[in-house]
Amino acid sequence: MSEPRHGWIALPGGRGRMETARWGPEDGPLILLLHEGLGCIALWRDIPARLAAATGCRVMAYSRLGYGRSDGITLPRPLGYMQDEARDVLPHVLDATGARHVLLVGHSDGGSIAAIYAGTHQDRRLAGLALLAPHFFVEEVSVRAIAEARRRWEDGDLRARLARHHRDPGMAFLGWNGAWLDPGFPNAFDLQAEAAHIRVPVLAIQGEADPYGTVEQVRFLEREATCPVETLLLPGIGHAPHLEVPDQVLPILAEFAARAFAAASGLAR
Repeated sequence: MSEPRHGWIALPGGRGRMETARWGPEDGPLILLLHEGLGCIALWRDIPARLAAATGCRVMAYSRLGYGRSDGITLPRPLGYMQDEARDVLPHVLDATGARHVLLVGHSDGGSIAAIYAGTHQDRRLAGLALLAPHFFVEEVSVRAIAEARRRWEDGDLRARLARHHRDPGMAFLGWNGAWLDPGFPNAFDLQAEAAHIRVPVLAIQGEADPYGTVEQVRFLEREATCPVETLLLPGIGHAPHLEVPDQVLPILAEFAARAFAAASGLAR
């Protein structure tokens, strides 16, 4: 498997620099990875390299501001931080790649950001979305799990574990946790309108034992979306299906990417 090639993307207006990593070829269709609420480049582990090997496509990941080795932010995060990412940051990332055809692969918060972008930008570069445990609305199970994460941050080993991967683990954790536990967050985070306006094929993968969300998240997408939606439910699997059962998930992602890029290339002719 290929080694990552590291770099940076500077956001306009002096808003900061974000670390990037790339695998596979230097051009051609791009699979862009959007990490979870406590994630960063490093926490994708070997998935990007394996995805590049399985598809022959270039793969890129970046750490959002406040995560990994990227520049920091001012806390608290706004309750609409995922909408802000889709509106103000992701377009610059996509422009920086120079890609003509892009598949967004988002995990958890990253899946929500991908869905927001697709539902608010009719971007001809988008070939499709692959969403791993995405959120479209706030469930009580999510709030309970995130409150438990706060306990593990304060009394357990979560702080030390995050410090291995984030320059400022407190910024990464408290920005995410504080927004989700804010009483106003359920009203600020409702992606019904965005889901209804997605115009590209979607693959949604959900673990049935996910403590952060139920299968109702993908059922919501199936009901609201007017685009083609393929759903994969995984019994006994939690919040990170790509890490828990990669040998099952990666071939499905690779096959979906091949179909999505083939269709996008045909439409571009």
